[in-house]
Amino acid sequence: MSRPETLFPLFADLETLEGVGPKSAKAFEQLEVTRPKDLLFLLPSSGVDRSRKLSVREVVPPTVATVEVEVGAHFPPRRKGGAYRVSVRDPQLEWSLVFFHARSDYLQRLLPTGQRRIVSGKVELFDGMMQMVHPDHVLRPEEAGELPVFEPVYPLTAGITQKIVSKAVHGAIARLSGLPEWVDPALKARERWPDWEEAIKAVHRPLGMGQLAPTDPARARLAYDEFFAHQVTLSLARASMRRLKGVETAGNGQLKAKVLKSLPYEMTGAQQRAVQEIAADLALPLRMNRLLQGDVGSGKTLVAFLALLTAVEAGGQGVMMAPTEILARQHFEGLAPLAAAAGVDLELLTGRDKNAERAAKLERLLSGRIGILVGTHAVFQKDVAFKDLRLAVVDEQHRFGVAQRMELGAKGQAVDVLVMTATPIPRSLALASYGDMDVSVLDEKPAGRKPVKTALIASSRMEEVVAHLRKAVADGRQVYWVCPLVEESEVLDYTSAESRFAHLRAALGDVVGLVHGQLPPGEKDAAMARFQRGDTRVLVATTVIEVGVNVPNASIMVIERAEIFGLAQLHQLRGRVGRGSAESTCLLMYQAPLSEAGERRLTTLRDTEDGFRIAEEDLAMRGAGDLIGTAQSGLPKFRIADLEKQTALMAVAQSDARNLLAQDPSLKSDRGAAVRLLLWLLDQDRAIRLIGVG
Repeated sequence: MSRPETLFPLFADLETLEGVGPKSAKAFEQLEVTRPKDLLFLLPSSGVDRSRKLSVREVVPPTVATVEVEVGAHFPPRRKGGAYRVSVRDPQLEWSLVFFHARSDYLQRLLPTGQRRIVSGKVELFDGMMQMVHPDHVLRPEEAGELPVFEPVYPLTAGITQKIVSKAVHGAIARLSGLPEWVDPALKARERWPDWEEAIKAVHRPLGMGQLAPTDPARARLAYDEFFAHQVTLSLARASMRRLKGVETAGNGQLKAKVLKSLPYEMTGAQQRAVQEIAADLALPLRMNRLLQGDVGSGKTLVAFLALLTAVEAGGQGVMMAPTEILARQHFEGLAPLAAAAGVDLELLTGRDKNAERAAKLERLLSGRIGILVGTHAVFQKDVAFKDLRLAVVDEQHRFGVAQRMELGAKGQAVDVLVMTATPIPRSLALASYGDMDVSVLDEKPAGRKPVKTALIASSRMEEVVAHLRKAVADGRQVYWVCPLVEESEVLDYTSAESRFAHLRAALGDVVGLVHGQLPPGEKDAAMARFQRGDTRVLVATTVIEVGVNVPNASIMVIERAEIFGLAQLHQLRGRVGRGSAESTCLLMYQAPLSEAGERRLTTLRDTEDGFRIAEEDLAMRGAGDLIGTAQSGLPKFRIADLEKQTALMAVAQSDARNLLAQDPSLKSDRGAAVRLLLWLLDQDRAIRLIGVG
């Protein structure tokens, strides 16, 4: 599908704009501006009040003032590099303009003695005298109209001035050619949003600070356009996944019944609901693409395993993939008793399987004898072939963007995909990252999970904590001791964990173990296994344990320098305890004095165990990019929209996009055609390719 002709002028080279040469075009790239249309979305970040004053006596320096003056005498500098002064007078005061390193002939032309000029710039007091150093604007009275009352200030980069940006932006705006409206008319009327071109002009010609706020109708409308284009892309991706013929996978429930009978507890209502939602998707002849989102300890693994059993009951196979070998092994060990209860052949495949052993597993997989395979991304390798793969469960979504989800779908004939994440994600971010998926949420704690008591304790009380641990260890309890990430340097982390290990070992004896990122995988697994068996009672660790490690007997979590961790990470770490029958405690050790943000994080954690509430608070405090590490999360970058401040718009954009595509899947209607223009303008090339496919 080729770009519509109406957009050609906006997609021309930047150098076709007046005032942009090869050098400034190169500099503009730093601002992610490569074509005229990008300038439309380069919004002013602040503004300067240039309204006219009668005299500089009306303002309180230092501040910007715009005044008409009569130019008086020139006083060139007495020594090289000194100040060049031009005396000026307004109706109430005589004062001076000051220049450094300016050529005298240039200043004589700019400010001829005896003539009137409008000057605008920062006025300051210097030795009790008013002065303006290097005015931003010097205009003849007849040019006064060229100076806006409120001048927008654009983000800059080396080699570009406000003047260059302003001129280029106006050049780009001049190329607008009356594009049709893509926003739903009812929504536009309800929100009182302007037309697109009007909105673009308004944001570049603000009349005051109020128009720079995200709530300004013109800005809100452009933010909505971005969210909407993104959601149209995700909805098209979702539709193209759904159009892929799936296989109807319906189980008879016999294997699931055996597993449920073997459990010492009942499933929660949320788990039952998720199991039903997934089973209903599997039974459809369409490809499933579902996210199973649940807080730490909400019982996701059981829900996923029951889904895998449905695939086996229907005569197919299932695979569960984890991001690391340690987690894959743990899933395998956790699922083994469930698989035994169901009488299903469960197998583990990692990068460590070699030669004959690996070949034997692959042969059993291809013949269909292995019903459920657990592994790392190694299950993607060319030589791994299933007899009839129906369902892929992916653990810990973070490492997995939309593109990888599509790749995974290509592995089986028509594999259904279920993604599990233990990171509760605020709704707006979930919509931004997973808008192409259907979502099941586990928002209840299974019966018997006891709350974890959380306490804040200053690191100056370290020895008290160690004494407390000595008693706990004597009582047969197990403890995690998490060391901080020092300066993101693995070498330093290692020393911090090593020295804490030495300190605790001296105090508590050889019941203390150590695991950190620098250990070879075999040693890491061995250290974890010793802790799981209870040979070591205290495990000193860097954050390698944050995801998924399960030791039900561990009931104390000490987090050192807790104030430097993010909220979500602290919540994940705390979730490692409270898994058994013992009362559990989490000690957040901090170095006093706490910053305001540090205190807010730690008290939020102390006061709630609700991962979703914690995630909303985290988003409010840190911002979206930080929250999921934009680069790895596949979280879109928005130029105008602000995911934190405009969360409500994202939900509206999703339902709008899904409704539009339900009525007009290939965007052929008038509004559909307008939406295609929007997708081009906002570089949603993937969406355009998907329509091409559709």
